[in-house]
Amino acid sequence: MNLRIAAKLAARELRGGLAGFRILLGCIILGVAAIAAVGTIRASIEAGLSEKGAELLGGDAEIGLTYRFATEDERAWMAANAEAVSEVVDFRSMAVVGDDRALTQVKAVDAAYPLLGDVGLDPAMPLPEALDGSGALPGAVMAPDLIARLALEIGDSFRLGTQDFVLMAALVDEPDGAAAGFALGPRTLVRTEALQASGLLQEGTLFSTDYRLDLPEGTDLAALEAEAQSALGTSGIEWQDAREGAPGISEFVNRLGAFLVLVGLSGLAVGGVGISSAVRAYLARKTATIATLRTLGADRGTVMATYFLQIGALGGLGLALGILLGAGVPVALSPIIEARLPVPAAFGFYAQPMAEAAIYGALAVLIFTIAPLSRIEEIRAASLFRDGGTGGRRLPRWQMLAIIALLTGLLLLAAVLFSGNLRLTLWTAGGILGALALLWLAAWGVQALARLARGLGYGRPALGWALAAIGGPRSTAAPTMLALGLGLTVLAAVGQIDGTLRGAITGNLPERAPSFFFVDLQPDQMDGFLELTEADPDVTRVDTAPMLRGVVTQINGRDAREVAGDHWVVSGDRGISYAAAPDGTVTAGEWWPEDYDGPPQISFAEEEALEMGVGIGDEITVNVLGRDITAEITSLRDVDFSTAGIGFVIVMNPAALERAPHSILSTVYADAGAEARLLRAVSETYPNVTGIPVKEAIDRVGELLKGLAAATSWGASATLLTGFLVLIGAAAADQNARIFEAAVLKTLGASRARILASLALRALLLGAAAGIVALGAGALGGWAVSHYVMEVKYSILWPSALVIIGAGVLVTLLTGLAFALRPLAARPARVLRARE
Repeated sequence: MNLRIAAKLAARELRGGLAGFRILLGCIILGVAAIAAVGTIRASIEAGLSEKGAELLGGDAEIGLTYRFATEDERAWMAANAEAVSEVVDFRSMAVVGDDRALTQVKAVDAAYPLLGDVGLDPAMPLPEALDGSGALPGAVMAPDLIARLALEIGDSFRLGTQDFVLMAALVDEPDGAAAGFALGPRTLVRTEALQASGLLQEGTLFSTDYRLDLPEGTDLAALEAEAQSALGTSGIEWQDAREGAPGISEFVNRLGAFLVLVGLSGLAVGGVGISSAVRAYLARKTATIATLRTLGADRGTVMATYFLQIGALGGLGLALGILLGAGVPVALSPIIEARLPVPAAFGFYAQPMAEAAIYGALAVLIFTIAPLSRIEEIRAASLFRDGGTGGRRLPRWQMLAIIALLTGLLLLAAVLFSGNLRLTLWTAGGILGALALLWLAAWGVQALARLARGLGYGRPALGWALAAIGGPRSTAAPTMLALGLGLTVLAAVGQIDGTLRGAITGNLPERAPSFFFVDLQPDQMDGFLELTEADPDVTRVDTAPMLRGVVTQINGRDAREVAGDHWVVSGDRGISYAAAPDGTVTAGEWWPEDYDGPPQISFAEEEALEMGVGIGDEITVNVLGRDITAEITSLRDVDFSTAGIGFVIVMNPAALERAPHSILSTVYADAGAEARLLRAVSETYPNVTGIPVKEAIDRVGELLKGLAAATSWGASATLLTGFLVLIGAAAADQNARIFEAAVLKTLGASRARILASLALRALLLGAAAGIVALGAGALGGWAVSHYVMEVKYSILWPSALVIIGAGVLVTLLTGLAFALRPLAARPARVLRARE
């Protein structure tokens, strides 16, 4: 092999322009651009969160406490280390206007709030002025959607608990709002001191307190965190600082970005089909050139290197254009994107996402070009001069297959490293490879069925020609179904998963889910509450359980996060209860006796215990109200959280917790027509109690799912667009064959209408086949994700399924008709004379 000669020959070939490589370039550009765009947006959001971490957090650092205020010692430590401290109390309550009421997330603040940033109000005014109120009533500001929900006007009054407030302004900009995460109700902002007589912050009620610290410039945040954990860590504090001002958002962005990149890889897989087809078609047209080189003494290695360098140069061009497009479009559209994002973003060109896209693209190009290029080695010079000389192996030599396998492994390794999620990467890779294999088998099956069904064409010329074209040796069934089918498969899977998850959340509400969660019930209110609810004939069931909030700090004497990682049970505070009898089936160990009064014991949810790697005999330390309680796991329970009823991961024996201040949680099941009446009766009788309508909460979750599904669908649409481009390439490559076919048919007396009908039938049959197979593969993928990842009951959503099939038919039909114009316009004499 002579690389110098190969480079010269490749350069000469490239002087002829990009004819034959437009589809190859298009596939590379689209696939790489999709990945680069997702990565750029993710990097821009991460940069924005980093730059404005302190503003999002509301201070340089934050110390969080669970339904208690800081002790004198804790306040003294904060005052000694910070230049200013702001106390923020967060809880849920009911905003009441006459007979109308709505759930709201209340933020009670002090005079120092906000330490950083500005609160935006409409009408514009300083926040202290708004919270001062008017007349004898303290002031409040509300989110616009809550104001609309309660039909309030500026100057109207409403009630929180037993305290009346006057609405002074709409809350249009909350500087630390993004860090608060998902909330069940819109925001209301008041002063903490105004709630003293409201009954909402009494001992045992559910609230969190955050202390924002304005630190001296140059403070070492890591060192201060270590000092805080040493001085205050035993009291159950949660530390957060400006290094990651919104960790929940940052983690969500990372995970969604990783998932969308993996969806983008499916677009590269579709593009790979187009790349492979384009290379095959180009080399077929270069048969005479290759034959000439071989007869002039060029060895196989030199010939292969010539075209490898040529395709490598074009692949490099495609990678560069794809990266520029993918990174440039988000930057160019940054004002539009930023306006729609709930978090800050610093748009720009970032090296990491561009490098990721380049690595993915380069590996994909190599994987899909080695196989067609290796066929050069298997074709002898003499056979190259024969028409259609495509002899040789159907598969490349084992050495080439080994290289392809190695490159595929490198691609998977890169996906694992970049996404940081081995399980998701393997699921995605398995789904893509499985779908490609299924589509290839389906294409082979469609061709075989077309050959067997030729008899149906007797007396139906258009159908017979269509079946002959699909089952013939130059059939485009494989590239059509692979290109279109994979894009439709991704869309089908996304649609099925989204619909299944929505159905799992909302589908069984009347039978399984409660109408309300009532929180902050005090023990001395329980007799009256039960009498009120159970006396209502439309109430079918009332469940109650004591509830506290606690933070799992240690497992067997070690930091809980070291043992359980990022498991949700050790991430933040959790609901904890106590009970004399089990609230689920005990699957391992033994429940404590009813009169047990020994060392604290824990009954742990079995599934979560297995996920965290804990079991019978392990010790769990939980911080409750600043006090560490260490208890041994003595039993495991089967807890079904899917019912939306009361369920606790951690339940302790009564003696361990019943003397601690706590509230009661209640779920009430009632007929839909009684819900408004019931909520009004409870809130009027017990103003401190918050009723959370389950259906409203589920609607808010549904809105979040809608946004996730939309983002994923955009990624899947990029895959479908790449598939459409490959479909165009396959149709363009088959253009000359269709022109010759039309010329022959016209010579034999066929009309243009009948030829057009044949071409349309061919497209319809292939599109329907691709849509049906994509539906099957997408449904299988949707079932796998629903069953193994989300663990929800799965059923096929037929409206979405029919849309997928219809899309496959429509796309192939439109493409087929677009490329039918030249064959229909061809003059038989000119075409046939040129083939002589």
